[in-house]
Amino acid sequence: QVQLVESGGGLVQAGGSLTLSCAASGSISSINAMRWYRQSPGKQRELVATITSGGSTNYLDFVKGRFTISRDNAKNTVYLQMNSLKAEDTAVYYCNADIMGLFLHYYNYWGKGTLVTVSS
Repeated sequence: QVQLVESGGGLVQAGGSLTLSCAASGSISSINAMRWYRQSPGKQRELVATITSGGSTNYLDFVKGRFTISRDNAKNTVYLQMNSLKAEDTAVYYCNADIMGLFLHYYNYWGKGTLVTVSS
């Protein structure tokens, strides 16, 4: 059983910083791409950032220059460093990853999400 567990959400003032973590656990053979999504009330879930197994990154235009995605392959963990936070960044942030477990096939997994609230 593979699980993704996010942590690090909370309340922060506009202009502040927050770092989210997402740890994958279970019977893991390999992890390919890892991603962060977010969903604000009344809006569709959107892809915020992606990091490949090789370390290549991609970002939503709105967060470029403010957010940084990184990963620690030894710990099966992905991070999202968020700086210069804006009220519009308020959302539930979800971790997502393509993980190979016992059956030598990549499956897509989701975490349960962590709430980030930015006060203006």
